[in-house]
This record gives sequence, C-alpha cells and structure tokens, in this order.
Amino acid sequence: MRFRDRVDAGRRMAEHLGHLRAEDTVVVGLPRGGVPVAAEIAAALGAPLDIVLVRKIGAPHRQELAVGAIGEDGVTVRNETVLAELGLSWSDLDAQVKRERAEIDRRATTLRPGPRPSLRDRTVVLVDDGIATGATVVAAIRVTRRLGARRIVLAVPVAPADTVERLCDIADEVVCGLAPNRFLAVGQWYDDFRQVRDEEVRELLAVSAKDSRGSPPGEAIEEPVVVAGRLPGELSVPANPAGVVVFAHGSGSGRGSPRNRVVAGSLYEAGFGTVLVDLLDEAEVGDRAKVFDIELLASRLRAAVTLVRDDPRLAGLPIGLFGASTGAAAALRAAAAPDVKVSAVVSRGGRPDLAGDALPAVDAPTLLIVGGRDEQVLMWNTEAREQMRCRADVTIVRGASHLFEEPGALQQVARLAVSWFEEHLGTPR
Repeated sequence: MRFRDRVDAGRRMAEHLGHLRAEDTVVVGLPRGGVPVAAEIAAALGAPLDIVLVRKIGAPHRQELAVGAIGEDGVTVRNETVLAELGLSWSDLDAQVKRERAEIDRRATTLRPGPRPSLRDRTVVLVDDGIATGATVVAAIRVTRRLGARRIVLAVPVAPADTVERLCDIADEVVCGLAPNRFLAVGQWYDDFRQVRDEEVRELLAVSAKDSRGSPPGEAIEEPVVVAGRLPGELSVPANPAGVVVFAHGSGSGRGSPRNRVVAGSLYEAGFGTVLVDLLDEAEVGDRAKVFDIELLASRLRAAVTLVRDDPRLAGLPIGLFGASTGAAAALRAAAAPDVKVSAVVSRGGRPDLAGDALPAVDAPTLLIVGGRDEQVLMWNTEAREQMRCRADVTIVRGASHLFEEPGALQQVARLAVSWFEEHLGTPR
C-alpha cells in the first residue's frame, strides 16, 4: 500500500483517530511535511491545528544520519550510541546546533500566524508525514510534554516497525498506517512526496485558526490568594495573558520585595500574569535554617503553581518561575519535579547551586542573570549551568552588584526576564 500524497495520508490517518474528543484535542504537525497530514486530521476532528518545531542534528559528512535533535523551549535529544560509534561528543556539533536553533527561531516567527493554542492538560495528536530514525519525533514529544500535554498520541502514515515499537514506550499511544520491516526512506511510500513550502504551512495554519478568531477578550484579575492554607499572596493577571509567572523570593524576603515587584510590573505590562507569594510565614522568616531549606521553599512554590493550574480562569496558560537568591534554587528544584511542568525559569542573582542533585532533572529552559561584580555568585551559577542538561544561559549585567542597585541594572534584569518569557511562554494574545 502507498499514499497518493500527504493529504491522502492525512485523511486515512483521521479514520483511526475518531475516538478522540474535539474539545479536548489539539493536533500538532512537524513542519514542513507533517503539516498537510496534520491539517486533514485537525479538520476531520474539528480540533485546532498547531506546529512543533524541531530540527535534526546530523553526523558530520553524513547529514542523513541523525545523532540527535533539538526543539523549541531548549529541548535537546542526543543519540549517545551513535555519537559513541562515530567517536563524537555533542560539543563537536556546536556550530550545527547553533545554526539549527537559529532556524527554529526563524520558523517560530515566520510560520505561526498567531500565538499557539494551549496544550496544557489537553490530548495532543503529534503528526509527521513519516518517521525514519525517530530522533526528531522524540524531541517533539519532549517539547509537547513540556508545554503541559496530558496525553500524546503519535500519528504517522509510515515508519519502520522497530521504530514504532520503540516510540510506543515514549508516546502514550502510537497510530501508524504502515510499519514495514524493510524501510529505506519515507518518500518511497508516497507517489507525490514533493517538498512543502513555508507559504503552504502558513496558509494551513491560518485557515485552521480562522474559526477561533474574534473570541471575546478575557478580563484582568487582581486579587489576594492563599497558598498552602496560610501563606498570603497576590495574583495579578492582565486581559488575555500569554502566561503566568510565579515568583520565588529568597533570603527571607516575601511578596513585598521591591526588586521582584519591579520585575513583576514589567512582566505585567508585557502581558504576563504574576503571582507574588510569601514562601515563609512571619515566624519562619527569621529562622536561617528555614531560609536555606530549599526543599521546604520548593514544596510551597509547587503549591503556588498548583493554585494557578487549578484556577479555571487560567486554564491552559503556560507557567514560568522567577527566583532570586535561595528562591532560584527553590524554583529549579520545583521545576525538576515531574508533576510541575513549567515552561521556563529565570534566576536573578540566584543560588542555583543549592538545588543540588535536582539540576540535571530540570528540563525547562533557564536564564541565570548575574551581576558582573558578583564574582562568587557568578562562579556558582557557571558551575550549576554545567550540571544542567536543558538549555541554560548565563547572562551578566555589567557593573551590577548582587542586589542590582546600580542605576538601570534592575531594569535590565526586567527586560531580560520579559524577553526570556516571551520566547518560551509566548507573546500576549
């Protein structure tokens, strides 16, 4: 059996997905070839259509051989077996990785006609026009899980039988039209396997998005909240936010921290909701053991994230964490918890080193902002970055001390935080 083209493949795949509920489902295609297939599935299910951006990393001089893949939100997938066989380390591929990340950024800007639909707590049908090694699909699954998908159904017209078997352990469900034992290339199973152009992807996404346009804007929210039954906080959300950022204060400070309020104000103006909450009560603030109890702070921060996630007015919004000092360690330890699923982390003058063995488990892209004059903290941040497997950038604010009290320093921190969350949470709708 062969497919006439990608549209034919999409229609045939849709017949196997009728058990999914449209109101609970988002269809996501891998550009460019997976999008025409995904568009037919989305139309058949009456579900929204989006894309997930991933790029294969090929072996030097053998680009068709995947040694890994990268995706949106800083996701990296390495095939350690192939790397070892070729005698390569991931650092040998730095130039290629940088080029492919730039291509992901370009496509995110040029292909999507608007903000991506929320995947939080939804069933996501992840679609490509076929799979060979599966490296890019694994990266796409990781991106999708990071965006909060509750269940991932991988739908592909054709893939090698052994690859399908392996992917069954990664996705929640795999639907494959053809799974031959002898497999040379995806194109051999299509009569028409021409290259899909960017313009076609944009048009398919725009047509799918047309039905959702014109929805009434949401209302702004300004109200007090209580975390863990007793810790006071403040929830501030503009109309139609791009996401919500939960603040983790450090060194015994709380929701009244003037520095965090400056950053929170900039995030609000940029279209992000914010949650400022005390992580310690009045009796605990003066207890240095509690101030440095990272697990205690992280558990209360997780409770604040749960409060946001369970609020029906904020359903589906991506969540970010902003931590300062010991709060940065709490944010990273919270982000490492498998049930939290935050989309990005920013640290200001933080102590990420105190997150300890949680650092390698963090998969949310992390920005570590350090003052140029804060040499000891810069060393701790650099060492922590080396232990992290996700995208982790250290950015130095020149001339700034630990508290960023110098003129313009805190405003620069705010701009960096806004830019990072816009990249990884999205821009206002």
